[in-house]
Amino acid sequence: MVSKKSLFVSLLILMIVLSACSGTAPSEKIYNHLEKAVELEQSFEEQQDPIVELEQEEQKIYSQIIDLSMEDFDKIKELSDKALDNIQKRKEKIDSEKESIDSSKEEFANIEDLVGDLEEGAARKNADDMYNVMMDRYDAYGKLHEAYVNSLNLEEELYTMLKKEDLKQETLSEHITKLNDSYQNVIDANKSFNELTTEYNALKKEFYKVAGIEVEYEDNESQEKKNNKDKSAESDEGSGE
Repeated sequence: MVSKKSLFVSLLILMIVLSACSGTAPSEKIYNHLEKAVELEQSFEEQQDPIVELEQEEQKIYSQIIDLSMEDFDKIKELSDKALDNIQKRKEKIDSEKESIDSSKEEFANIEDLVGDLEEGAARKNADDMYNVMMDRYDAYGKLHEAYVNSLNLEEELYTMLKKEDLKQETLSEHITKLNDSYQNVIDANKSFNELTTEYNALKKEFYKVAGIEVEYEDNESQEKKNNKDKSAESDEGSGE
C-alpha cells in the first residue's frame, strides 16, 4: 500500500487597520482601497481552519486505508469514497478562497492611478513599491492556487486507483512520484506568497507613516502550520496486484 505524511499550507493574513485620521486626499483614497481589499480577503482567512480540519480528516482516512489488507478491499473502497468526498469539499473551500483573493485584487487595483496623484517624494515612491509588491503577491497566489488544485486532482486520482482491485504497484508508485512533485510545487509557491505578504505588510505600514495617516494596528497574521507533506510507496508492501 502507501505511506503518507500530511500537510496543510497556511497562508498569511494581512495586517488589519482599525482606524485612520489625517492625510492628503489621494492618500486617504488609497487608504480606503487598501483596507477594503483587506476586508475582501476575510473570506480567504475564514477558509483556513475548515481546510485544516478537512486535511486532518483525510489524513486519518488514509492512515486507516494503509492499515488494511486486500482481504478488506470493500472497506478500502468505502474509505476511498470518503476521501474523495473530502477532496471535493476542499475544492469548494479553495474556490471560495480564490474568489476572495480575486475580489481583493480588483479592489486593490484601484490605487494604481491614485499613486500618480501623490506628490513626488517618499510617500509616492513607497506607494509605487507597495503596489508592485502586492500585484506580485496576487500573481504568487494564482500560482499557489494552481499548484494546490493540481495536488487535489492527483489525490483524487490516487483514491480512485485504490478502489481498483487489480491496481499494480508500479502504477501506484509512478503516480505517487507525481504527487510528491506537486506537493513540492505547493510548498515553493506558498513560500513565495508568504514572503510577498510580509513584504507588502511592511510597505503598507511605512506608506501610512510617511503619508501622515494615523492608524492603529491589530496583528492578525495567521500562524504558519507547516509539516512535510509526502506520499511514498513502500517497496516491501503490495497494492492489490
